[in-house]
Amino acid sequence: MDSNVRDALVCGFEALIPIVVLPDPNDRHVVAAAIRGRCDVIVTYNLKHFPEAELKKYDLEVQHPDEFLGHLSNLRPQAVCGAAKTCRERLKSPPQSVDDYLMTMAKQRLPDLVGFLNLHRDLI
Repeated sequence: MDSNVRDALVCGFEALIPIVVLPDPNDRHVVAAAIRGRCDVIVTYNLKHFPEAELKKYDLEVQHPDEFLGHLSNLRPQAVCGAAKTCRERLKSPPQSVDDYLMTMAKQRLPDLVGFLNLHRDLI
């Protein structure tokens, strides 16, 4: 990720870990890094481990990946389609048709993304 996304690595968050209260203490570093990185959203399938009340203290929210990608699809539909096409075309063993790729996304619990991409299948 570091080579593709400038400033993706968050450092210096360790001192914040003890102030975060979560159902699973092993997730506290995620919130601490989000605070330090001045993030707005934590994207995770594990929504129950990031209670809204705790995240509000730090002006954070949690979103399921499908919700996050749905927002992104509304904001930048061409970019999302382009990224999906790039990802699909990189799959070589075995290569995936558009239908195969959409089935893979469905298995990853991304129904809204699948619906969006299905509408734009000629772009992916």
